[in-house]
Amino acid sequence: MRLGQIADLLNLTLIGDSDRHITGLAPLNRASSTELAFVSQSQFLAQLDITQAGAVIVRQSWLDRLPQQCAGLVSEDPYLAFARCTALFAPQLASAPFIDKTAHIHTTAMIGERCRIGPGVVIGAGTAIGDDVILEPHVVIGEMCRVGKGTHLNAGVVLYRDVRIGDDCKVHANTVIGSDGFGFAKSSQGWVKIEHFGGVVIGDRCEIGANTVIDRGVLDPTVLGNNVIVDNQVQIAHNCVIGDHSALAGCVGLAGSTVIGRHCTLAGGVGVVGHLEICDHVHVTAMSMVTKSIQTPGAFSSGTGMMRSADWKRSAVRFSQLDTLALRVADLEKQLNLKSGDSSS
Repeated sequence: MRLGQIADLLNLTLIGDSDRHITGLAPLNRASSTELAFVSQSQFLAQLDITQAGAVIVRQSWLDRLPQQCAGLVSEDPYLAFARCTALFAPQLASAPFIDKTAHIHTTAMIGERCRIGPGVVIGAGTAIGDDVILEPHVVIGEMCRVGKGTHLNAGVVLYRDVRIGDDCKVHANTVIGSDGFGFAKSSQGWVKIEHFGGVVIGDRCEIGANTVIDRGVLDPTVLGNNVIVDNQVQIAHNCVIGDHSALAGCVGLAGSTVIGRHCTLAGGVGVVGHLEICDHVHVTAMSMVTKSIQTPGAFSSGTGMMRSADWKRSAVRFSQLDTLALRVADLEKQLNLKSGDSSS
């Protein structure tokens, strides 16, 4: 692809030869003369000074750091421009629609136009598949589901009954959507299962990673809004609601009936206890435990950062002594107050 074409498609200002041929993308420190790189953080400017890349997506203020042979694509947000550029070089799937002969599709299911349905796919009764949907091998879709147009379900994805996925979504391998939540009532004889009727509703343009589980609701559905992104190995329990444009990183765990607002980010390993709400525009840092509702936007953290093991062990011992120390301090304050009162009299 010519560099000028890339600039036009991404609406970027080009400094350099528009006819230069770009064959792909590469990191700044190992890109060749036919590859495109990007730099978005000042800590990598030393690599920019010596890069062999044919072109670099760069901020206007860093253009003077470009080597002589290197063209520049100017962007206010190089990382965002790079993200959009990846779509230009992504491998294109075979475009011809097909239904593999080993797929099992119920006679009452409705299949849209130009779909690609791979080996071993199962589609249940009353389910509707939109146009241009891709179902990779061994996808299983239960009864009364809806899969929106342009959505791509990778190998081994399972949708239980009554799951609705919007348009232009992507779900990665072995993710399960619509399984029963962890709902049980305790009796004197043991656990009594709570049946789950609520299903799952997922909006448009969502992406869900591999080996993630989204449980169905009890009476109302579990809901993901539009443009929600979910990483690998995430647990979303029954009746959670996640607002538009929010992001959940790997190993996040949401307990039941958690409500997450719009434009929120939960970093890796965050745990959220159930039946609480997080307002819009909240960022929770990695490995934090959210134990109460968050009602103001901002960044929140819990836990302790890494330290040497010996230091951590000493700190853990001191932590266990905090209650005793607090009582001693309170007693000392009381004694000081009494002495102060005696001296003033």
